[in-house]
Amino acid sequence: MSDSKKLAGKRVAILAADGFEQSELFKPRQALIDAGATVDVVSLASGSIKGWNSDNWGDSIAVDKVVTDVSASDYSALVLPGGLFNPDALRANKDAVNFVQGFFNEDSVKPVAAICHGPWVLVEAGVVKGRTMTSYPSIQTDLKNAGVNWVDEEVVVDNGLVTSRNPDDIPAFNRKMIEEFCEGRHTETA
Repeated sequence: MSDSKKLAGKRVAILAADGFEQSELFKPRQALIDAGATVDVVSLASGSIKGWNSDNWGDSIAVDKVVTDVSASDYSALVLPGGLFNPDALRANKDAVNFVQGFFNEDSVKPVAAICHGPWVLVEAGVVKGRTMTSYPSIQTDLKNAGVNWVDEEVVVDNGLVTSRNPDDIPAFNRKMIEEFCEGRHTETA
């Protein structure tokens, strides 16, 4: 199978809300599509969501699915882009948190990739204790308080969970995300 189609047959959810960091949604989404995945932008309501581009509102993207209409069983993997407003809205929404929890069950873990402030949603979902992760530096205390071994590295992989710090890390983030999404489900060893 060619590299451009190594994710053929995989369906990936990108969970986001208004205020997602534009590059952290658009670039991973394109990398997934280029690798052959079917990608759905999942959000809290139908219509479109607006990105944040560095220091101002950016481009919008259409919502493919509403979080109340899908479950983790519909997808092979999950992406959580950062931005300040986006993960804060998601972690305050019970349906979004339940959706994220579905990727981390007792039998196996589906691969998940989170960048920048995206791990806030994982903290709220209660799925990070004992893991090694990175994030935007300003939320490292939140991750440490949730039981994470926080490290300041470009990209970190822990049993199918890929994390990165910021938009500068996107090339490494995308490479590891695609690698982990190709591997698929991971058996929990903890």
